[in-house]
Order: sequence, then C-alpha cells, then structure tokens
Amino acid sequence: MIEEENLQALIHSGEGYNVEFKVRVPSKVRELTEEICAFANADGGYLLIGVDDSGQVIGTNLENDKRSAIQGSISEISPALHCDMYAVNIENTTVWVIDVPSGKDKPYIFSGSIFVREGANSQKLRTAEEMRSFFQECNKIFFDAIPCLKFNIYSDVDEQNFRDFRRESKLSPETSDKQIFENLMLFNEKGIAKNGAAMFFGKHPENMFPHVVVRCILFKGTTKVYIIDDKSFGGPLYQQYVQAMAWLESKLQVAYKIEGPGQREEIWEIPLTVFKEAIINALSHRDYYEEGATITIEMFDDRVEVSNPGGLLPIVAKNFGHKSMARNPLIFGLFTRMLLVERVASGIPRMQEAMKDANLPEPEFRTDGMFTVIFKRQIKNYATNDIVNDIVNDIVNENEQAIINLLRTKPGLNASEIAENISKSWRTTMRYLKSLNEKGVIEFRGAPKTGGYYLK
Repeated sequence: MIEEENLQALIHSGEGYNVEFKVRVPSKVRELTEEICAFANADGGYLLIGVDDSGQVIGTNLENDKRSAIQGSISEISPALHCDMYAVNIENTTVWVIDVPSGKDKPYIFSGSIFVREGANSQKLRTAEEMRSFFQECNKIFFDAIPCLKFNIYSDVDEQNFRDFRRESKLSPETSDKQIFENLMLFNEKGIAKNGAAMFFGKHPENMFPHVVVRCILFKGTTKVYIIDDKSFGGPLYQQYVQAMAWLESKLQVAYKIEGPGQREEIWEIPLTVFKEAIINALSHRDYYEEGATITIEMFDDRVEVSNPGGLLPIVAKNFGHKSMARNPLIFGLFTRMLLVERVASGIPRMQEAMKDANLPEPEFRTDGMFTVIFKRQIKNYATNDIVNDIVNDIVNENEQAIINLLRTKPGLNASEIAENISKSWRTTMRYLKSLNEKGVIEFRGAPKTGGYYLK
C-alpha cells in the first residue's frame, strides 16, 4: 500500500508509462479495466482516481457499488489478475489507488482484446495479427527490464544528467531522488536496478554495454570509401542524443536570415526537428539484444542516414507510420517524460511534414534487419537576396559553425579557449571570430582581459 508522502511524489511526477490519472470513475467502468489490462501487460503501474490530467488533487468518493463494479470488471481479465484497491487521504481529501502489478502470465486479455502501454497512453491491439505478434513478443523479456547487477543507481548515476531529466520532466524539487527512482519503476521486484535505468542514468553505460553508443561518420562524396570524421558518443542515452545533435549541427550548413535589429532566423539545409525524431526513435526502439551493431548517423554529400539495429516489429510493420510498439518500454517512457516523444506513432508523420515544409524530398525508410531513415540533402546558395536580405553576407563556413556550436553550450569563452576547443591557432581563430562579429552572429562582452564571446 502506497503511503501519503509517496503518493504525493507520484502525483508530482505526472502521468507516464506507470501512472494514469482519472478525475472520477467513468460511466463505462470498462475504460478503467482497459488501462489496468495495459499496465499488467507492461511493468505494472498505478491508476489514481481523484486527480486531474494536470496533477491537481480533486478527490473523490468511491461507494461500495462502484468498487464492486470495478472489481467485477477486473475479474473479466484473463488470466486472473489481482489488483489492490484502497483509499489514501491527501490534501484533506481522498484519492483512490488501483495498484496494478506487472503480470507474470502475459498477455492479459480483456473483452477479447489485448491492451498495451505506450508511453503515457494505452492502446488496443485490434487484429489477430497484432495479437499473435504480441504473444510472440511476450516470450522475450524486454532488454531494458533485465536486472543489471553491475549498476548501483545510488552511486553510479550521472548527477548532471539526472538534473537535466528532472528539469525537462518538470519534476518537483521537493521529491527525493529515491522516490523518483521508485516512481519510475527502475527496479525489479528484488530491488535490483534494470538495464534501462543503467543506460538512461548511468555515468558510463558503454562500459557495461559496449554496443550502447551512437557512432557519427562523415564521408567524402556519396560512398563509404573516404571517411572525414568518425566519432562515437557514449554516456547516458539522453546525453548521446544531445551529443549526436551537436555533431550534426557542426556538419550541416546553416544560414541566418535577419528580419530586423536583433532578430535572426536560422535556416538549416535539413530541418533539425527530423533528426531529433530519428535519433530519439533509434535510442528508444533499437534492438539492444543485438550486440554486433550500434546506432549510426552517416553523412554523405547528398544525404544523411540514421540507422539502428532491429527491423520493425510485425505489429508496426503492418501499420507503419500509424501504430507504435516499444521494444524498450522503460526507455521510451523516460523519453516521454522529458517531452521528447509527443504522441505515440506520430514521429514518422512529423518527419514527413517537416521535410515537405522545407521543400525537400520526404524521408525514405528501409526496414529489413536495420531500421534506416534517409534524408536527402539539397545544398542551396543562401547568400542570395531572395532568401537573406543584404544585412547577411553569406553562410558561415565549417569552422565558424564549430565556434557557434561551441558557444551554444559554453558561452563566455575567450579566444584562447575557443582556439583550443576547435583545434586551431589563436591567430586563425581570431580571424573566424572577427568574421562572425561582422556578420552580427557573436559579440564580445566584458573587460578585454576577463571577458568572452557570446551568441547575439
């Protein structure tokens, strides 16, 4: 039974993969049972009645007839599932908790259908093919749910990464780390942290899982003959995403459109949003059982390819672009909490729409063995008056772009520090800084000896 303090922390954490809020019992009790069935088919969870979608405690009374109706509906789940239902007093009112275990006899079926949890939502598998695929998947343990004996979350967590997670997830500062770990169900029933916890929050998960890295490669031309740059990024999964995006930004061309004093619009040759979708998708849905391959981002003169091990699951392949099923539900749920996953199965349409809006070809998808998304490059001359007014001179070159990317993450560096970071001489770096200053992209602030450079 969850205590009041723990329940408050759970509510502050918000809805997610393991938590669902309901203001009251719906008129059709089966709607609750569908959520319960979905939790049982995943890692379990808490269904809280008396809390609205924003996390405000409204409170509710659950009379005997309603409790009986809920229990009667739960009894229709097959195989039999036992859930605890109890009231907790909080903020001078009552919240009812339905505590759903992770079922040991998956899959669980309600009214002839299987319900599964995807992020903060529950979905119904509607066809025999979908159900058959789910039965097959139930014979495998999700990789991110396997106990990780080498990982102690209390001593091995990357503290800065966890602070980033707290911030992006809008978690209350009053909630302890320990309570958040428990609310996110990062442990198994024996109290051992799961693989997903180690990969998402550990300092160096690649030491335990060498294949859990993102490799970024820049090729000369359109073939894989000449490699110009090759970097692999490890660390917590969110930091792998951040570093991969920074690498892409350092290689892609960008122009700046000036609308007026102090107003500047970045025009990327390929919209950055498509790479955000593709990389988060790769980190969430790759087959981590496959140890012989890594997530790769490969850039050629004419295209960029993002690949991850593992083709589409049968359910997803049949409804590609419209239905999603997580290979790693714990990891997917953590990215969802950080608001990096907006809606289930919406990533593909958003990538297609973003490329269309940029007047670029729609992304291509290859799904045999590896899942690969291909974005075509269309290098434009942005230094023309019909795109950028005469306040902007031209596109910054690669070294200037490296300085811009550096100052995004480390504002206030002086010229010597910038030179060291981009591996150029001080004199050459000063030439780039002068060019960027004249273009209105950066400015120097502070005293000559102690000041530094900032993006405008």
